[in-house]
Amino acid sequence: MKLCKIAQVAMALILSLVLFPGCNQGAGASGAGSSNAQSSTSARSLDEIKSSGKVIIGVFSDKAPFGYVDSNGQYQGYDVYFGDRIGKDLGVAVEYVSVEPANRVEFLETGKVDIILANFTVTAERAEKVDFALPYMKVALGVVSPDSALVASVDDLKGKKLIVAKGTTAETFFEANYPDVELVKFDQYTETFSALLDGRGDAFSTDNTEVLAWALQNPGFTVGIESLGSLDTIAPAVQKGNAELLDWINNEIKSLASEQFFHEDYKATLASVYGDAINIDSLVVEGGVIE
Repeated sequence: MKLCKIAQVAMALILSLVLFPGCNQGAGASGAGSSNAQSSTSARSLDEIKSSGKVIIGVFSDKAPFGYVDSNGQYQGYDVYFGDRIGKDLGVAVEYVSVEPANRVEFLETGKVDIILANFTVTAERAEKVDFALPYMKVALGVVSPDSALVASVDDLKGKKLIVAKGTTAETFFEANYPDVELVKFDQYTETFSALLDGRGDAFSTDNTEVLAWALQNPGFTVGIESLGSLDTIAPAVQKGNAELLDWINNEIKSLASEQFFHEDYKATLASVYGDAINIDSLVVEGGVIE
């Protein structure tokens, strides 16, 4: 009798799978839908940002003098100066969120931030995933190394270890153009500079503006390669398709040109770092126009 009942239950189960397949897939389909919903969150509209009373901006917390947290726990730097102005002109408070080079795209795609102002270099690959506004800075790659073993050309990197931050244009550039150069990768900028100081790498490459600023404040290190690769631009980024916010930022950048805003930003945040070591116009872009 027990075998008969087991057989009946098995037959009923088989018939239910054949006759009503959708009923048994419902939970799985619902689960998949939930997973997709969590992986991508719609960007907030301009009205939603204003209604909430705050704009959320992703910046670096460890990339002085562009984005960093000072001794009082306050965000400072060239990007933050711009972020503060965005909040003022939107009429809302600014909530800064710390990002790493490798998660900037993700933070936009998942709606964790409204805008990225984290020294974000415009590239074709990134532009497939986010929308870039007009540029506000120019940049190339640079390489800093100890004076005792100065790296003055890419040839000098043969047999040496080059430190890079994950998700940066330096990582992409060397992997594409100099695959024989051994890269030592870190997630955070603080880790990259610590590794250079500790001798875990022979040189460090990132934006030339940054390595120059760091070398000026760290005796014994020199930017032996001041410009490498193409001249690129730094620009704000928003989630792909958020045209309303993108248009607002573009109009903001254009209107700020009348007061030479980014020159004032430079004077307030970068001039004390660079002194006479850099020409302001070689870095600053006003009105989104590259000259």
